Amino acid sequence: MESPRPASSTGPADGPWLVVGLGNPGPGYAATRHNVGQMVLDELASRGRLTFKTHKTNATVAEGRLTPGGPRFVLAKPNTYMNVSGGPVSQLLRFYSLDPSHLIVVHDELDIPFDTIRLKHGGGHGGHNGVRDVIAAIGTGDFTRVRVGVGRPPGSSAAADHVLKGFSSTERTNLPVLVADAADAVEQIASDGLTPAQNRFHAR
Repeated sequence: MESPRPASSTGPADGPWLVVGLGNPGPGYAATRHNVGQMVLDELASRGRLTFKTHKTNATVAEGRLTPGGPRFVLAKPNTYMNVSGGPVSQLLRFYSLDPSHLIVVHDELDIPFDTIRLKHGGGHGGHNGVRDVIAAIGTGDFTRVRVGVGRPPGSSAAADHVLKGFSSTERTNLPVLVADAADAVEQIASDGLTPAQNRFHAR
């Protein structure tokens, strides 16, 4: 599949990149595996010294460039629970008059080992309920995903319980690097396109 065309830093027809971090609202979920997508958005906002603010689309949003002259970003965290993330995403696309090809969704992924990221454009939801709801709400899977590996639970533990728990002490040691890698991937997708980012991160 063709890599999405990088956004121009000045062309109004291109508009900003909408980057959505999936997760659940509230401090009780903030440090769980399911919220790693929102951790990545916090890292991106920190790089650009951007501040999240309440937005009319039922999300908190930070807007701006992460580097001088670089692509413009709208970083968004839905205020809804994971399984109903699609409504805010659809509203954000309409509000900013963006095509889904300018949407990057960052989310946890059970089927990828911890400390690994995988990047893709298009396709199905892969069993991820947040992605499933986004596809249903916007009517297409034609958007880019940054899939952050959290790994499957050991033994017969339930996957639903696994993603709603915090990271292990060993995982917490490596978590900042994983989050930084995913943030780097978002930046490279926006500046260079998907294929160069895949070549960089999938080779690890």
